[in-house]
Amino acid sequence: MVKKAIFLMMAALLVFTAACSSGGGTEGASGDDSVTLRIAWWGSDARHEYTQKVIDLYKTKNPNVKIDVEYASFDDYWKKLAPQAAANQLPDIVQMDISYISQYAQNGQLEDLAPYLGNQIKVDDVSENVISTGVINGKQYGVPAGVNVLGFQYDPALLKTAGVDAIPENMTWESYEALGKQAADKGLYLDGGVAPDIFFHYFLRTKGLSLYNAEGTGLGYDDDQLFVEFFGLMRRMIEQGAAPTPDVANQTKGIIEESDLVKEKGIGVWQWSNQFVALQQVANRPLDIAPMPGPDMEKGLYMQPSMYWGVTSNSKVKEEAAKFIDFWVNDVEANKLIKGERGVPISGAIKEAIAPELSDATKQVFEFVAAMEPKASPMSPPPPVGSPEVISSLADVVEELNFGKITPEQAAETFRKNAESVLANNK
Repeated sequence: MVKKAIFLMMAALLVFTAACSSGGGTEGASGDDSVTLRIAWWGSDARHEYTQKVIDLYKTKNPNVKIDVEYASFDDYWKKLAPQAAANQLPDIVQMDISYISQYAQNGQLEDLAPYLGNQIKVDDVSENVISTGVINGKQYGVPAGVNVLGFQYDPALLKTAGVDAIPENMTWESYEALGKQAADKGLYLDGGVAPDIFFHYFLRTKGLSLYNAEGTGLGYDDDQLFVEFFGLMRRMIEQGAAPTPDVANQTKGIIEESDLVKEKGIGVWQWSNQFVALQQVANRPLDIAPMPGPDMEKGLYMQPSMYWGVTSNSKVKEEAAKFIDFWVNDVEANKLIKGERGVPISGAIKEAIAPELSDATKQVFEFVAAMEPKASPMSPPPPVGSPEVISSLADVVEELNFGKITPEQAAETFRKNAESVLANNK
């Protein structure tokens, strides 16, 4: 009788333990301890292919987890996500772009991941400057999938053709303009032009300012002379033949094969570090990367998340979703598949572990980012709601300026009026 009672108690204890285990703290887990995650991302076919391999690896190591995938091109991705957000049916894990994360966070569609950091998501060897880029209004809405940094990607042989042996150390905007004149004298562009929002924002940061104010309700600078100074320089580069006119630049349509650098008409291009590998592959000759101009390059430079991983508020399996993000950040085998395609890994241990697996061009990127990371300052808050309209307005105004239709002063005034009108909606 006593044995029977003990047996019944043990059975009850096992049932209770199993019940606790099946929940595992993860809402939505079924009685057989299985969990289903939905994950969504955008990208190229190559990204889809290796991401699926990472997911398969995760499932191998976590046989109780099933993962449904949804992916698309960048434009289609946001078109698919919008109705899912409206219906409160977003995937558990979403890839977030820096231009959209503020919108989804402020709409309450993303989970604050702060309680998961140090628990499900290990970030012991991640720089604070990097992990804090996912903080919006004091909450950790995203974990960077990788980071990039701005630099000048150039052809050293073409630079010598222009009569310059090397990019000057501690290059200033003045020496940059002087380089442009030397290049133009040899019939070469120094660069192919710059993305207005990204590089004006960098320029403002070197002055201790930002494109947007901290609240996202207006521009982050008051003196339009800063706009005149920066875009006046860019216009002079065009006038001097050191950069292509807008109609020439537009002919490339953003296709790498059509770029001036690849065609050996231009020495370099200012862009993010993750764009170097593709450029190197297409150019198929030795290229290098130089730091941004200054003064105060360190104040302007920041580690930019290539994209974020976020967990949605409607997810019923948030802990399991957080575990998958940790797998992405910290698993060596997974990162040997990823090979830094979503930017340089944020974990120091992972960067070291996968270094032998990288191509020469990717190693150049890793080394450049490693050299810049200690010099970088904290990133400004992610762009506010409405930033895509502001960026579009800036591009339009700068194009008119570069065509010579308006003066830098008129461009500065028009941009301020347009931007303030959009950002006022955030008040």
